[in-house]
Amino acid sequence: MSLMKIAVMGAAGRMGRELVRAIAADPGCTLSGGTEAPGSADLGRDLGDLAGLGANGVPLTADALDLIARSDAIIDFTSPRATVAFAGLAANARIVHVIGTTGLDAASDAAIVAAARHATVIKSGNMSLGVNLAAALTERVAAALDADWDIEIVEMHHKHKVDAPSGTALMLGRAAAKGRGVDLTTASVRVRDGHTGPRRRGDIGFATLRGGSVVGDHTVIFAGEGEEISIRHHASDRSIFARGAVKAALWGRGKGPGLFSMSDVLGL
Repeated sequence: MSLMKIAVMGAAGRMGRELVRAIAADPGCTLSGGTEAPGSADLGRDLGDLAGLGANGVPLTADALDLIARSDAIIDFTSPRATVAFAGLAANARIVHVIGTTGLDAASDAAIVAAARHATVIKSGNMSLGVNLAAALTERVAAALDADWDIEIVEMHHKHKVDAPSGTALMLGRAAAKGRGVDLTTASVRVRDGHTGPRRRGDIGFATLRGGSVVGDHTVIFAGEGEEISIRHHASDRSIFARGAVKAALWGRGKGPGLFSMSDVLGL
């Protein structure tokens, strides 16, 4: 089988450069190109140079339509608005779309579901093996414990992150809610301030911290009377997300239309 041609959307950003490096390191694929928004100062620059690998002859472009037409897959850690647009283009081209974008609202999710009727879409709040194992464990522990065990999710990221709670925290929250058999939208508590009264039985709480250069730190706390269980994942290098995304793209080759997650990729 020929090498899978993968394009990186938002290739000049921190995650985009990690993805360029991950594609270069994987023997099963090759970099078909990368995009940035029109007006970016990096347009036209060599993607290998941008990623610190040395020139590879692949320039950064603003023409997503042309790049998608030349690719087998795109990997997308951009913004909700851009991701929805890319989902439509990838669906029309019938190629694999790996989505690591966070902060998506209900309308964005609906557009992605529609796109998945025509293309292979792999979407996850976190692409790392460790986080997906943590989510699987969270679901099992939540299923084993009743609502007398309070669930709190604490996350910390670097000061430049723009969405909160993080996509990973919400992913862990959905796992806890699924294990407990409740709807996260009605069970979650995102903010506590002032005189809040006692904690409601069955709530799933979130605490969001931001500062410095923290790549990602997530802890799910199950607090019972006189005892506590914690499941923690600490990311010290964002290359783990890039490697997971490349693995997802390769897994999606030939799968056909559908909406998948990293749990499908990893067989969890």
